[in-house]
Amino acid sequence: MERELARLILDYSRPVEAGETLLVQAEMEAWPLLRELHREALARGAYPLLRMAYPGEEAEFLERAGAWLERVPEVERALVAASDAFVRVLAPSDPFAASGIDGERLARHRRAWGALRPPHGRRTLTLWPTAGLAAMAGMSQPAYRRLVRGAFFLDRPDPAAAWRALSKAQARLIRRLEGVRELRIQAAGTDLRMRVEGRRWVNSDGRSNFPSGEVYTAPLEDSVEGEVRFDLPILAGGRWVRGVRLVFEAGRVIEASAEEGDAYLQALLATDAGARGVGELGIGTNFGLERGTGLVLLDEKIGGTVHLALGQAYAATGGTNRSAVHRDLIVDLRRGGVLTADGEVVQEDGRFNEGWFVWPG
Repeated sequence: MERELARLILDYSRPVEAGETLLVQAEMEAWPLLRELHREALARGAYPLLRMAYPGEEAEFLERAGAWLERVPEVERALVAASDAFVRVLAPSDPFAASGIDGERLARHRRAWGALRPPHGRRTLTLWPTAGLAAMAGMSQPAYRRLVRGAFFLDRPDPAAAWRALSKAQARLIRRLEGVRELRIQAAGTDLRMRVEGRRWVNSDGRSNFPSGEVYTAPLEDSVEGEVRFDLPILAGGRWVRGVRLVFEAGRVIEASAEEGDAYLQALLATDAGARGVGELGIGTNFGLERGTGLVLLDEKIGGTVHLALGQAYAATGGTNRSAVHRDLIVDLRRGGVLTADGEVVQEDGRFNEGWFVWPG
């Protein structure tokens, strides 16, 4: 799997050319993929620079960093600025390693280090299936590996062609959405409205996030109104966040609670002024993903779900909300929910209506 995935990343998701520098960051458990990325980058004439973290290194940094918690070293800025392409591989041996870090401390680190992220067009966030991620999802390692393999379309004869087909299907969905003024999400505990006229929709087809399968935009900053309950749990900051309920007024969170992880949620909202705004609305289209895992990178792409991100908006959408955070939270419409666009049903009970989107799988 590692060779196939490395080639797919460097040929399709984040192509590199001769003379370019590829910066790859991951924990040590991803070494099979890192080795192949190193070999494939060299074969293309690119220079691969690998930054491998030992298990728990990030959690130890957050706990012991002192002044560096909020001070970004110039060498870090220079490394990102000098790299032509950046691949971040999520591969934690222990996804809960940071669970003991105070939420306010996490927020301080986010505020300071948030600006270090490479521009959207130069970076890819991906993953490698570890025993820790499998356990987090409540799956055996072979089952989790099969899920991840399918999510990358590596179980198909031509994975890159499959991603191009999904890209075309999502482009057709975007053409329908471009003329929409208002979207409404209704489900158990949810009735939320937002305006999107004039905003650009982005085709997330495996470039910046890999695997992917979503289209997204940023709602008008003062337009989000109503109540929403996010029913898929996520792991954030090394802890479970479940049963999040938010109430919006004029685009801002005015009430917030979580059945589990409430302290993390409250600290997240207190990060900065933009953390209480919405930076993204996304619609999942990857029907090859059938179950939640707790990993947002996968779960927000599940066909039949929608998600909102608190905080930073992506410039490509035209959104103007600014924040050090970008935290996605997911509503599963497959459990009985409706997404409407200007009163027309786009999706009901997790299934798209005819003419909106056809899964090419």
